[in-house]
Amino acid sequence: MASDEVELDSPPTFEIGQKVRVRKLIRNDGTFPGQEIGATLAKKGDVGYVVSIGTFLQSSYIYAVHFMTTGFIVGCRKKELELAEEIKYESNVASR
Repeated sequence: MASDEVELDSPPTFEIGQKVRVRKLIRNDGTFPGQEIGATLAKKGDVGYVVSIGTFLQSSYIYAVHFMTTGFIVGCRKKELELAEEIKYESNVASR
């Protein structure tokens, strides 16, 4: 994202309930209560579910991701996440 690009001009990349994967190690920067600064909150490849979507500095989305293995709900930016599963559309048309 360019420094003058406002992500909020577009709809969120991820939706609530989507399964996502972390693209890089995420450590506590001091904003996660109950964990030391620098503690690992999510490792590259960890999978979780988007539980809410907020904003940061009126320019970007923050996705609250619930990681089932740790129970942590961690705020992540778009560049830190990718879809864990592609959406598959199935036809419900009965064959004759």
